[in-house]
Amino acid sequence: MIAATTFHGKKVALFGLGGSGLATARALVAGGAEIVAWDDNPISVEKAQGEGINVADLAQIDWSSLSAFVLSPGVPLTHPKPHWTVDLAHQAGVEIIGDVELFARERAAHAPDAPLIAITGTNGKSTTTALIAHIIAASGRNAQMGGNIGRAVMTLDAPARDCFYVIECSSYQIELAPSLNPTAGILLNLTPDHLDRHGTMQRYAQIKERLVAGSATAIIGVDDDYCRQIADRLESAGKNIVRISKDSPLVDGYFAKGAALIRAGAGTSRAVVSLADIGSLRGAHNAQNALAAVAACLSVGLDLEEIQAGLRSFPGLAHRMEQVGRRGNVLFINDSKATNAEASAPALASFARIHWIVGGLPKEGGIEALRSFFPRIAKAYLIGEAAPAFAATLGSDAPFEISGTLDEALQHAARDAAQEAAGDEAVVMLSPACASFDQFRNFEVRGDAFRDAVLALEGIEPIGGSR
Repeated sequence: MIAATTFHGKKVALFGLGGSGLATARALVAGGAEIVAWDDNPISVEKAQGEGINVADLAQIDWSSLSAFVLSPGVPLTHPKPHWTVDLAHQAGVEIIGDVELFARERAAHAPDAPLIAITGTNGKSTTTALIAHIIAASGRNAQMGGNIGRAVMTLDAPARDCFYVIECSSYQIELAPSLNPTAGILLNLTPDHLDRHGTMQRYAQIKERLVAGSATAIIGVDDDYCRQIADRLESAGKNIVRISKDSPLVDGYFAKGAALIRAGAGTSRAVVSLADIGSLRGAHNAQNALAAVAACLSVGLDLEEIQAGLRSFPGLAHRMEQVGRRGNVLFINDSKATNAEASAPALASFARIHWIVGGLPKEGGIEALRSFFPRIAKAYLIGEAAPAFAATLGSDAPFEISGTLDEALQHAARDAAQEAAGDEAVVMLSPACASFDQFRNFEVRGDAFRDAVLALEGIEPIGGSR
């Protein structure tokens, strides 16, 4: 745990006592802060109180005595309207910060040279974060991964020069971290998202820009207009910019050409690493993730040999194009995290022919946006509430059956794929393009059920070890 020593002896209010909020409260107590905490959920308040954390209704305290107000990133700061605690903080002129800001201050106070890679973007940030942490750890260095993925940031080891911090940052966390200054900051991409929390796309982009603007090296994906403009603007302001592109060659930066990742600059270009035969990094979207990882790892002192070895041993993330197993020439992929059509598109784009398990609780628009991928579908196996509507969308454009349940869909897909895969590889993939809530508690439970069912198939060879 990181003790929040920068608030030693100071009075701090905290709202939000979920997982990361409770971890932050513990860190403040350990650092010697005088904390008063609250949550709208009485159960969370009771749990914190049971740990000896001072709790009180923040509507009843003296805000003028506070040095700071720590807000959980899940609580609205501006939109659709500020949380009532935010209004009270503004009225009292109290600074509003989050747990990532606490981490940034501890690093600045105790180990400002500790390498810090911070990652954001609309899509791909979790995979990129996990990939970078894996490469660093595989090189024998001390990788500390957290933030918006896995562990709350204040539960990581205390800042030290030999610790390499790899932090995924959501827009909510960036908004509450004004002094965040990574060694390398990554902005992968920007598409409309979380506009209910930020109001406009312009504001959302401005918040994301803060992370790279505060970085010693700003690594920016330039395959969308928003990020291209940010890269140009920051470069004009004198920032050290590294551009990456999965779509197009660059004259200066890193880009993908087939399986090769190319470094261009000073009028030359050369391949630096290869993604050939790395199943966990299939697809153009993973090429972007790998490009960012290469640039970031080089910026904190790793060499290309270490990076290539880390890429090759990366197991991928659970439920995100996760390679579960192989039986003969049939590969089984768990992409349960794809809870809408946009999220399924990268997986469908990564394989030439797919036995596609799809369905669940449908989102608006269904799978119409995936129509360009229908020629790749060897057969679709439709499950859950979405099955009738998806059958109508597929029509005569792709073979399908209404399987109903995940277990039945897998059994039929495995049988059909085995018959097809006499020579070439066949793929059975769960990429539901739907929420899970009609049949499963969440996408993780759905993905776990698929993985367990695949591993129970006779003759299956597991990939990547058990999870």
